[in-house]
Amino acid sequence: MNIGRIFSFAAPSRFDALAAALVPWLWIAAALLAATGLYIGFFVAPTDAQQGEAYRIIFIHVPAAWMSMIIYLAMAGWAAIGWMLNARMAAMLARALAPSGAVFTVIALWTGAFWGKPAWGAWWVWDARLTSELILLFLYLGNIALTEAIDEPRRADKAGALLAIVGAINIPIIYFSVRWWNTLHQGATVSMTAAPKMAGTMFAAMLLMTFAFWAYAFAVVFMRARAIVVERESHAGWVQERHA
Repeated sequence: MNIGRIFSFAAPSRFDALAAALVPWLWIAAALLAATGLYIGFFVAPTDAQQGEAYRIIFIHVPAAWMSMIIYLAMAGWAAIGWMLNARMAAMLARALAPSGAVFTVIALWTGAFWGKPAWGAWWVWDARLTSELILLFLYLGNIALTEAIDEPRRADKAGALLAIVGAINIPIIYFSVRWWNTLHQGATVSMTAAPKMAGTMFAAMLLMTFAFWAYAFAVVFMRARAIVVERESHAGWVQERHA
Protein backbone atom coordinates (compact mmCIF):
# COMPACT_ATOMS: atom_id res chain seq x y z
CA MET A 1 0.00 0.00 0.00
CA ASN A 2 1.32 3.44 -0.94
CA ILE A 3 1.38 5.33 2.38
CA GLY A 4 2.33 8.56 0.65
CA ARG A 5 -0.84 8.47 -1.41
CA ILE A 6 -3.00 7.89 1.68
CA PHE A 7 -1.56 10.87 3.50
CA SER A 8 -1.55 13.10 0.43
CA PHE A 9 -5.37 13.23 0.58
CA ALA A 10 -5.79 11.78 -2.92
CA ALA A 11 -4.13 11.48 -6.28
CA PRO A 12 -4.31 14.82 -8.15
CA SER A 13 -6.94 13.54 -10.58
CA ARG A 14 -9.21 12.30 -7.78
CA PHE A 15 -8.69 15.45 -5.76
CA ASP A 16 -9.62 17.58 -8.76
CA ALA A 17 -12.87 15.69 -9.27
CA LEU A 18 -13.79 15.77 -5.58
CA ALA A 19 -12.99 19.48 -5.20
CA ALA A 20 -14.99 20.36 -8.31
CA ALA A 21 -18.04 18.64 -6.81
CA LEU A 22 -17.66 20.17 -3.34
CA VAL A 23 -16.80 23.80 -4.14
CA PRO A 24 -20.31 24.98 -5.16
CA TRP A 25 -21.84 23.50 -2.02
CA LEU A 26 -19.13 25.03 0.14
CA TRP A 27 -19.84 28.48 -1.32
CA ILE A 28 -23.56 28.05 -0.60
CA ALA A 29 -22.83 26.90 2.96
CA ALA A 30 -20.45 29.82 3.54
CA ALA A 31 -23.01 32.37 2.31
CA LEU A 32 -25.91 30.97 4.35
CA LEU A 33 -23.87 30.52 7.53
CA ALA A 34 -22.32 34.00 7.27
CA ALA A 35 -25.67 35.67 6.61
CA THR A 36 -27.26 33.91 9.59
CA GLY A 37 -24.29 34.48 11.87
CA LEU A 38 -24.01 38.18 11.03
CA TYR A 39 -27.75 38.70 11.48
CA ILE A 40 -27.74 37.07 14.93
CA GLY A 41 -24.51 38.77 15.94
CA PHE A 42 -25.45 42.29 14.86
CA PHE A 43 -29.24 42.34 15.30
CA VAL A 44 -30.27 39.62 17.78
CA ALA A 45 -27.42 39.28 20.30
CA PRO A 46 -27.75 41.67 23.27
CA THR A 47 -25.53 44.66 23.84
CA ASP A 48 -22.54 43.93 26.06
CA ALA A 49 -22.82 45.56 29.48
CA GLN A 50 -19.19 46.73 29.54
CA GLN A 51 -18.15 47.23 25.91
CA GLY A 52 -21.48 48.34 24.44
CA GLU A 53 -22.01 47.82 20.71
CA ALA A 54 -18.28 47.81 19.93
CA TYR A 55 -17.98 44.22 21.14
CA ARG A 56 -19.85 42.94 18.05
CA ILE A 57 -16.61 43.03 16.07
CA ILE A 58 -15.70 39.79 17.88
CA PHE A 59 -18.11 37.87 15.65
CA ILE A 60 -15.65 38.47 12.82
CA HIS A 61 -12.43 38.97 14.77
CA VAL A 62 -12.43 35.82 16.89
CA PRO A 63 -13.30 33.31 14.11
CA ALA A 64 -10.75 34.98 11.82
CA ALA A 65 -8.06 34.71 14.51
CA TRP A 66 -8.92 31.04 15.05
CA MET A 67 -8.73 30.37 11.32
CA SER A 68 -5.38 32.16 10.99
CA MET A 69 -3.84 29.69 13.46
CA ILE A 70 -5.66 26.56 12.29
CA ILE A 71 -4.78 27.14 8.65
CA TYR A 72 -1.12 27.64 9.54
CA LEU A 73 -1.04 24.33 11.38
CA ALA A 74 -2.77 22.66 8.42
CA MET A 75 -0.28 24.25 6.02
CA ALA A 76 2.69 23.12 8.13
CA GLY A 77 1.21 19.63 8.47
CA TRP A 78 0.60 19.13 4.73
CA ALA A 79 4.00 20.66 3.96
CA ALA A 80 5.70 18.22 6.33
CA ILE A 81 3.85 15.26 4.79
CA GLY A 82 4.73 16.42 1.30
CA TRP A 83 8.39 16.79 2.26
CA MET A 84 8.82 13.55 4.22
CA LEU A 85 6.71 11.28 1.99
CA ASN A 86 7.35 13.05 -1.31
CA ALA A 87 3.56 13.40 -1.65
CA ARG A 88 2.74 15.79 -4.46
CA MET A 89 -0.84 16.55 -3.49
CA ALA A 90 0.10 17.33 0.11
CA ALA A 91 2.68 19.87 -1.06
CA MET A 92 0.16 21.49 -3.40
CA LEU A 93 -2.41 21.73 -0.60
CA ALA A 94 0.17 23.40 1.64
CA ARG A 95 0.89 25.95 -1.08
CA ALA A 96 -2.83 26.58 -1.61
CA LEU A 97 -3.43 27.20 2.11
CA ALA A 98 -0.91 30.01 2.58
CA PRO A 99 -2.81 32.89 0.89
CA SER A 100 -6.05 32.05 2.72
CA GLY A 101 -4.20 31.96 6.04
CA ALA A 102 -2.67 35.35 5.28
CA VAL A 103 -6.10 36.81 4.48
CA PHE A 104 -7.59 35.59 7.77
CA THR A 105 -4.58 36.96 9.66
CA VAL A 106 -5.07 40.38 8.05
CA ILE A 107 -8.77 40.28 8.97
CA ALA A 108 -7.90 39.33 12.56
CA LEU A 109 -5.39 42.18 12.86
CA TRP A 110 -7.65 44.71 11.15
CA THR A 111 -10.74 43.90 13.20
CA GLY A 112 -8.58 43.72 16.32
CA ALA A 113 -7.52 47.31 15.67
CA PHE A 114 -11.17 48.38 15.38
CA TRP A 115 -11.90 46.69 18.69
CA GLY A 116 -8.74 48.00 20.35
CA LYS A 117 -9.45 51.68 19.64
CA PRO A 118 -12.54 51.93 21.90
CA ALA A 119 -11.25 49.32 24.36
CA TRP A 120 -7.67 50.53 24.81
CA GLY A 121 -7.77 53.99 23.24
CA ALA A 122 -5.24 52.99 20.56
CA TRP A 123 -5.42 51.25 17.18
CA TRP A 124 -2.31 49.23 17.96
CA VAL A 125 -0.26 48.28 21.01
CA TRP A 126 2.77 46.00 21.14
CA ASP A 127 0.80 43.45 23.11
CA ALA A 128 2.16 39.89 23.19
CA ARG A 129 -0.82 38.42 21.32
CA LEU A 130 -0.99 41.21 18.74
CA THR A 131 2.74 41.05 18.11
CA SER A 132 2.78 37.27 17.72
CA GLU A 133 -0.22 37.48 15.37
CA LEU A 134 1.67 40.07 13.30
CA ILE A 135 4.62 37.67 13.18
CA LEU A 136 2.19 35.04 11.88
CA LEU A 137 1.30 37.33 8.98
CA PHE A 138 5.01 37.75 8.20
CA LEU A 139 5.42 33.96 8.24
CA TYR A 140 2.58 33.55 5.74
CA LEU A 141 3.92 36.29 3.48
CA GLY A 142 7.44 34.90 3.77
CA ASN A 143 6.23 31.43 2.82
CA ILE A 144 4.38 32.77 -0.21
CA ALA A 145 7.34 34.89 -1.32
CA LEU A 146 9.81 32.04 -0.85
CA THR A 147 7.83 29.46 -2.81
CA GLU A 148 7.07 31.92 -5.60
CA ALA A 149 10.72 32.96 -5.87
CA ILE A 150 11.90 29.40 -6.69
CA ASP A 151 11.03 28.27 -10.20
CA GLU A 152 11.42 24.51 -9.67
CA PRO A 153 8.24 23.31 -7.87
CA ARG A 154 9.81 20.51 -5.84
CA ARG A 155 12.57 22.76 -4.51
CA ALA A 156 10.03 25.47 -3.78
CA ASP A 157 7.85 22.99 -1.87
CA LYS A 158 10.77 21.83 0.28
CA ALA A 159 11.89 25.37 1.06
CA GLY A 160 8.34 26.41 1.95
CA ALA A 161 7.92 23.30 4.09
CA LEU A 162 11.03 24.09 6.12
CA LEU A 163 9.84 27.64 6.82
CA ALA A 164 6.31 26.47 7.65
CA ILE A 165 7.49 23.80 10.06
CA VAL A 166 9.89 26.13 11.88
CA GLY A 167 7.26 28.88 12.02
CA ALA A 168 4.72 26.55 13.65
CA ILE A 169 6.35 27.31 17.02
CA ASN A 170 4.59 30.69 16.85
CA ILE A 171 1.11 29.13 17.10
CA PRO A 172 1.31 28.05 20.77
CA ILE A 173 2.91 31.42 21.52
CA ILE A 174 -0.15 33.18 20.08
CA TYR A 175 -2.59 30.90 21.88
CA PHE A 176 -0.95 30.96 25.31
CA SER A 177 0.36 34.55 25.21
CA VAL A 178 -2.44 35.86 27.45
CA ARG A 179 -1.50 33.25 30.07
CA TRP A 180 2.28 33.51 29.82
CA TRP A 181 2.53 37.30 29.88
CA ASN A 182 0.68 40.21 31.46
CA THR A 183 -1.05 41.52 28.32
CA LEU A 184 -3.81 43.98 27.52
CA HIS A 185 -5.61 41.39 25.40
CA GLN A 186 -8.49 39.76 27.22
CA GLY A 187 -8.42 36.05 28.01
CA ALA A 188 -10.31 33.39 26.10
CA THR A 189 -14.07 33.84 26.10
CA VAL A 190 -14.62 30.39 24.57
CA SER A 191 -12.67 27.40 25.89
CA MET A 192 -12.72 23.69 25.17
CA THR A 193 -12.66 22.94 28.91
CA ALA A 194 -15.22 25.43 30.24
CA ALA A 195 -18.65 26.81 29.45
CA PRO A 196 -18.75 29.92 27.21
CA LYS A 197 -18.50 33.23 29.07
CA MET A 198 -21.17 34.86 26.92
CA ALA A 199 -24.90 34.80 26.21
CA GLY A 200 -26.27 31.92 24.17
CA THR A 201 -27.10 34.11 21.17
CA MET A 202 -23.57 35.54 21.18
CA PHE A 203 -22.08 32.05 21.27
CA ALA A 204 -24.39 30.87 18.48
CA ALA A 205 -23.40 33.80 16.27
CA MET A 206 -19.71 33.13 16.85
CA LEU A 207 -20.09 29.43 16.02
CA LEU A 208 -22.04 30.21 12.85
CA MET A 209 -19.38 32.66 11.71
CA THR A 210 -16.67 30.11 12.50
CA PHE A 211 -18.42 27.50 10.36
CA ALA A 212 -18.90 30.10 7.62
CA PHE A 213 -15.18 30.86 7.64
CA TRP A 214 -14.43 27.13 7.52
CA ALA A 215 -16.67 26.65 4.50
CA TYR A 216 -15.18 29.71 2.80
CA ALA A 217 -11.64 28.52 3.50
CA PHE A 218 -12.32 25.06 2.08
CA ALA A 219 -13.93 26.54 -1.03
CA VAL A 220 -11.09 28.97 -1.75
CA VAL A 221 -8.31 26.51 -0.92
CA PHE A 222 -9.88 23.81 -3.09
CA MET A 223 -10.18 26.24 -5.99
CA ARG A 224 -6.60 27.39 -5.60
CA ALA A 225 -5.34 23.82 -5.21
CA ARG A 226 -7.16 22.79 -8.39
CA ALA A 227 -5.41 25.61 -10.26
CA ILE A 228 -2.03 24.44 -8.93
CA VAL A 229 -2.85 20.85 -9.89
CA VAL A 230 -3.78 21.87 -13.45
CA GLU A 231 -0.57 23.90 -13.76
CA ARG A 232 1.70 21.15 -12.48
CA GLU A 233 -0.09 18.22 -14.08
CA SER A 234 -0.74 19.90 -17.44
CA HIS A 235 1.06 17.06 -19.21
CA ALA A 236 -1.38 14.44 -17.88
CA GLY A 237 -4.13 13.24 -20.18
CA TRP A 238 -6.88 13.68 -17.60
CA VAL A 239 -6.03 17.40 -17.26
CA GLN A 240 -6.20 17.98 -20.99
CA GLU A 241 -9.49 16.09 -21.16
CA ARG A 242 -11.17 17.64 -18.12
CA HIS A 243 -9.86 21.20 -18.45
CA ALA A 244 -9.68 21.58 -22.21
